[in-house]
Amino acid sequence: MNPDDMDKIQPEENAGSAENEETMDSAVNEEGDDPDGHEEETGAPGPWQAAGAAVVATAVPDRSKYSIRPGKKRYTAAFIIAAFVLGVALASAAFYFVPILPSLAESGHATAIQASTAVPDVNPAGAGSIADIVDKTSPAVVKIQTTIQSGGNSRDPFANDPFFRQFFGNRVPLNSGPSVAKGMGSGFIISEDGYILTNEHVIEGATQIEVRMSGKDEPVPAKLVGADAELDLAVLKISGQNGLPTLQLGDSNSVRVGEWAIAIGNPQGLDHTVTIGVISAKGRPITVQDKQYKNLLQTDASINPGNSGGPLLNMSGQVIGINTAVNASAQGIGFAIPTSTVQPVLDTLISKGKIARPWLGVNIQSLNKEIADYMKLDRTEGALVTSVVNGGPAAAAGIVQGDVITELDHQSVATAGDLTGLVEKMKPNQKVVAVVYREGKKMLINVVIGEKGNIDG
Repeated sequence: MNPDDMDKIQPEENAGSAENEETMDSAVNEEGDDPDGHEEETGAPGPWQAAGAAVVATAVPDRSKYSIRPGKKRYTAAFIIAAFVLGVALASAAFYFVPILPSLAESGHATAIQASTAVPDVNPAGAGSIADIVDKTSPAVVKIQTTIQSGGNSRDPFANDPFFRQFFGNRVPLNSGPSVAKGMGSGFIISEDGYILTNEHVIEGATQIEVRMSGKDEPVPAKLVGADAELDLAVLKISGQNGLPTLQLGDSNSVRVGEWAIAIGNPQGLDHTVTIGVISAKGRPITVQDKQYKNLLQTDASINPGNSGGPLLNMSGQVIGINTAVNASAQGIGFAIPTSTVQPVLDTLISKGKIARPWLGVNIQSLNKEIADYMKLDRTEGALVTSVVNGGPAAAAGIVQGDVITELDHQSVATAGDLTGLVEKMKPNQKVVAVVYREGKKMLINVVIGEKGNIDG
């Protein structure tokens, strides 16, 4: 065959090839593939294009072999639709006709199962809603504002300003007078005639105290009635007031871990802010600066600066704690003084203005084997006196540094904590006998327990 004849045949082969490709496209489209998924052969093939090109390069099959008969297709579609409808009908029947056993319905278990993901009811039987409790108790919560004035000269308040230092450097200019600092906290009214309970650290060093009450436009002056720094409690009194809203002190001993609690206060000066959480733990001992707390309630209700002195309430609206401290390096860790600490001393604070604390006047530590061997003692039980306060009860009784106290008032002392606990249970001016070992010799020493803060000589 000459080249001219080949030129005449070539278009017919190309036409047949195009017809075969169209047949394949038609067969694929009838099977349900995306008709836009067939790519042209021109251009650089991608990963999905390469797979398509491999199909086109194979021998073209007979169209009748791959075509789907219209009747069979309709039967298949009808069968699928019928199966789907039947499945829906069976599922609906199961939903509507599955019986609830009478025992479950009567006991309420069926309801609990259906509501397993719902928010639990935070209001126990006999208690109001949180909003009701806040409405009832919030008027008795007050904001306490203090003024602390220090005598003599003080640094200029702008001394730490970087722009101030740019002109004056580290030189502090002459002061205009004594420095004045402002403080703020919370408290709550405990009597209709105006007694208010708060933290001692809220009013510590204050030369002026004012109280802002709900519904009052102007602050009311208050005076300090009594305070105890060790317990961090203070009682204030506002004059000329009657019929004030009050809060009732509840029983913190009956509070359980996991129960709900409500905190109300004035954090950052935001009046009557309400937060809610649970009692996370009880009996927590913590140290905040120079204050050592021994028995605090821990809560995850938000307590922030300004909340100090405010109430921590139970779901009956009773005070179970006084909001006191927060862990600044964590979230959801706040502490409150329990009412079990407040109630035994409240009347004393009001009537006497202070709490008379028993005091021995010694610094002590527990013995251990190394110390006992060094001191040539044959025992490791007892409290070692490391120093004696001049003018204190122990010094007056003749106790000296290096003595080991093993018994006080007929009670054995095995550790330093034992001795501290015994003294705390005693009363000022109580006479007791101490068993002391000095240089290996046993001695009996008569001691008169003193009052903390009173030093003779």
